[in-house]
Amino acid sequence: MPLLDHFHPPLSERRHWHSFHNSWATYLASQLNAVLPEGYFAEANVQYRVEIDVAAFEEPGPTSPVDGWAPPPPQASVPLDLAGAVVEVGIFSRSGGPTLAGAVELVSPSNKDRPAHRDALMSKCATCLRAGIGLVLVDVVTERPADLHRELLAHLGAADPGAGPALFAAAYRPVERDGAGALDIWREPVAVGRPLPTLPLWLRGGLCLPVELEAAYTRTCVEQRVLPAA
Repeated sequence: MPLLDHFHPPLSERRHWHSFHNSWATYLASQLNAVLPEGYFAEANVQYRVEIDVAAFEEPGPTSPVDGWAPPPPQASVPLDLAGAVVEVGIFSRSGGPTLAGAVELVSPSNKDRPAHRDALMSKCATCLRAGIGLVLVDVVTERPADLHRELLAHLGAADPGAGPALFAAAYRPVERDGAGALDIWREPVAVGRPLPTLPLWLRGGLCLPVELEAAYTRTCVEQRVLPAA
């Protein structure tokens, strides 16, 4: 189903955007769990007014690659200062939880409504990337303009790529090549009335999964009985 405008009438008057985004995150997690190998799981984390994300975690145990899909080459690659080696002794409780390996962030209106909120989201994304955690960032919020991709690269100290599309979906892969850190980037414009793209989610350790945004979005529309306005 082509992308709808969830933030302006008539749809905004008939459906709550946060309920839709909640379900979309849940179905994205379900989609990822269907292809993640043993030792990984994905779960949705929805905390309004803070964040909507789908995180992939790694658990102890064997892993295997995902067959039948290969990511396209990145559209760009910029230098990235990855976190250095850490030597420490940690004491953990058994409730400490698994290790974050990748994340999908669905931007909400409150992420864009003021500079401090955009800065908080960009800081979170930058922290993940510097730690070697792959990220997919999806902005379909039509009511508030902001170039979050450009702001994220500024947070990372990368060269200004120039103005980009108002809405977008992007994948970021932190990787080390020849002893230097780099950030591979896949960015696709998103527009109301157009299908959503499939993007690669690179998990820490090199495993890559397809994030089929359109399939999960269509399922959400069907399950919530959301149809385009006549």
